[in-house]
Amino acid sequence: MPAALHSTIALLQSSSLTSVVQQEIERAILAGDYAPGSKLNEAALAQKLGVSRGPVREAFRMLDEAGLVRSEKNRGVFVRAIPIDEALEIFDLRAAMDEWVGKRLAEGITPEQLKELKALLAEMDKAVQAQDARRYHLANLRFHDRMVEMVGNGKLTDTYRRLTRELSLFRRQNLADSGSMRSYLAEHKKIVKAIAAGDVAGAAQAMLEHVMQSKQRTLANDVRQRALAASAAPR
Repeated sequence: MPAALHSTIALLQSSSLTSVVQQEIERAILAGDYAPGSKLNEAALAQKLGVSRGPVREAFRMLDEAGLVRSEKNRGVFVRAIPIDEALEIFDLRAAMDEWVGKRLAEGITPEQLKELKALLAEMDKAVQAQDARRYHLANLRFHDRMVEMVGNGKLTDTYRRLTRELSLFRRQNLADSGSMRSYLAEHKKIVKAIAAGDVAGAAQAMLEHVMQSKQRTLANDVRQRALAASAAPR
């Protein structure tokens, strides 16, 4: 085999492996396996995933660029914790994007796409019945991600995914009890109903209201947690 071809194949294999490692670490972070602020151990992850440390190191770099982790010189790599003020700003951006997504889908969703959204609703419904917040969280992420994908705007999808990765912590906290999950599910059903009916204004409004409700829940959770921390602090 020519040396140049061998080098190209090796590069492709390395790139593919790094992508797989990056996706697995990202999945674990979004699922809540690694808490915000926790340190990621390069050697331990390499052993767990059955790879050398090189792909893990490169995956860390990609996750840093995506905003999911932060690298600190001489200290290591940590799962990023988003400040509440930044999270609220992201919710405002999401609201504008989701409002537009709702409008576009109501204008031209296909029967196959609508069937997929209803299947995701059914998955979230099962999670609510089982009081399984982790399962609901993952289905919720997929529900919103697919709606954005269905619009067919690659730049929007890339931007949306980066923002939602950064919001993952707060979105999990908003699912702390089954009552919250039921409320979110009802909002999702309202969105899909408007889209299915071709109600452009209704779908846009339902999407906007859903994101702003999430923003208010996030703010309320933060206020509550700060109050608890203050009451537990030594006097």
